Amino acid sequence: MAHDPMHDLPMTASVIDRDGPARTDPGRLEALLADPATRVIELHGDRSPLRPDRSLDLRPPVPEDADALLLYLGLLDGVAHVAACRPLPPKGGASREEKLDAAPFAGLREVATELPEAQAALFATALGLANWHARHPRCPRCGEPTEVVQSGWVRRCPHDGSEHYPRTDPAVIMAVTDAQDRLLLARNIGWPEGRFSVLAGFVEPGETIAGAVIREVGEEVGVAITDVRFVADQPWPFPASLMLGCTARATTTDLVCQPDEIAEARWFTREEFRAELREGYLRAAGRLSISARLIEGWLGERLDQV
Repeated sequence: MAHDPMHDLPMTASVIDRDGPARTDPGRLEALLADPATRVIELHGDRSPLRPDRSLDLRPPVPEDADALLLYLGLLDGVAHVAACRPLPPKGGASREEKLDAAPFAGLREVATELPEAQAALFATALGLANWHARHPRCPRCGEPTEVVQSGWVRRCPHDGSEHYPRTDPAVIMAVTDAQDRLLLARNIGWPEGRFSVLAGFVEPGETIAGAVIREVGEEVGVAITDVRFVADQPWPFPASLMLGCTARATTTDLVCQPDEIAEARWFTREEFRAELREGYLRAAGRLSISARLIEGWLGERLDQV
């Protein structure tokens, strides 16, 4: 059977019933905290406690949850799930969980490939929403502090009455090949030697997915492309993106790197890629991200098995 690099792409499972209409019930969160059947995922900054088997330490509500930023994530197998979000404890301090000798904490990047698909989706939803709250505490119209309403999915300004909703920033990420089926990889100016990946960039206002792919490749490495095709997408809550994975074919191959973005770019044959990966010159991306899966789609095998 041919290798399908997207079949187990983390954070993409559509298994959560987001239960949107229930969010508008002003007493929804209070009722959920009073129900021992509710499951709570804790976030301390961007980290959550784990059980010994490396699954999320989902638990019933406790009284201290009322002091956290609460987000109703929806229903999973009919069970309501709530995120309780707190800032990281100060250095030298201990959280309540540490005092109770709870499981170790981990960030989503560390564990997304290990978690059950439903838990990875829960963690991604909670983290993306928590990141939005942390970055948008004030009204963009008048600057006044906003209040959290609709079970954590809206911020309302008590001064001017405006409502503000979570934002997601779409970004394209693309595997570009040429007429010889070589893959275009580049190294960002902030990356160490040997770390290469496919190109990526944010979609601009008024732009289509294909338009963004064409523009980004042209801007970053000076290559003209055609035949842009959507492959798969992936939530990327670091802090609030949706990665739109595509393939494209190059019609030119001369590389002119954008100096403030790209340190170097190269065309790779499969043989060159495998050889340099085995020799340790190339650093393979982890299988958490769609970037690695796009490379695997071209390569025809998993990166961690080369």
